[in-house]
Amino acid sequence: MLHEERHNHILSEIAVKGAVKVAELAKLLDTSESTIRRDIAELDQAGKLKKVFGGAVALERSVKTVAEHMESKANVRVKEKDSIARYAASLLTDNDFVFIDAGTTTEKMIDYIDNQTVTFVTNGITHGKKLSEKGLKVYMTGGKLKPDTWSIVGIEAVSFLNKCNFTKCFMGANGIDPDRGFTTPNMDEALLKAEAMKRAENVYILADGSKFGCISAASFGKLEDACVITDKLRNPDFRRYTIVKETEADK
Repeated sequence: MLHEERHNHILSEIAVKGAVKVAELAKLLDTSESTIRRDIAELDQAGKLKKVFGGAVALERSVKTVAEHMESKANVRVKEKDSIARYAASLLTDNDFVFIDAGTTTEKMIDYIDNQTVTFVTNGITHGKKLSEKGLKVYMTGGKLKPDTWSIVGIEAVSFLNKCNFTKCFMGANGIDPDRGFTTPNMDEALLKAEAMKRAENVYILADGSKFGCISAASFGKLEDACVITDKLRNPDFRRYTIVKETEADK
């Protein structure tokens, strides 16, 4: 296993468990304990974990409270998002009634949708425009416009969703953590996402591999409540909590 791969595995284990032992990592990664100790020392020096006797522990986890602007997010991990979006679109079937929330990966999903029998509901301004331009039937939630993400949120949006019964729901998440569940920086968006999850038979979270082990300010669902579609899962321990589909595994 390559040096960088070992480091990624160690950090993923830390993200899920909070603490790891040298002996456990050596067995898991099929390498010597001396190699693991060197890896831990390097990661400690880089400020990515804290070295302790016999292993390592996570640094105090920071909670992200500010969302990135839509334009900046759109240009990050483009290849990974495209792979996730393409697979998500393939899950649509005839006469589905679908909620798609505002987000860069869910927006990219629209590029691959061509089933004219599906009806959509979205709180994303850009999403609604793109769906309509493709000749698809789309409803917009009412509510307050959030300009940094071009999403509609608030009591009116949640009330709209409360009247719906979706066959499928596709949403993004800023963080995926075993204890805190699915998280997002904004409370209004969390309330809307939580309501959408309640109203759907099948819930899919579209998130690239960097979101695992991260936490944002507001939780909107437990891991067991949704299937996660990602590009590559670096820590298989997350499969203990929910179903994870890796799109890169098919290539």
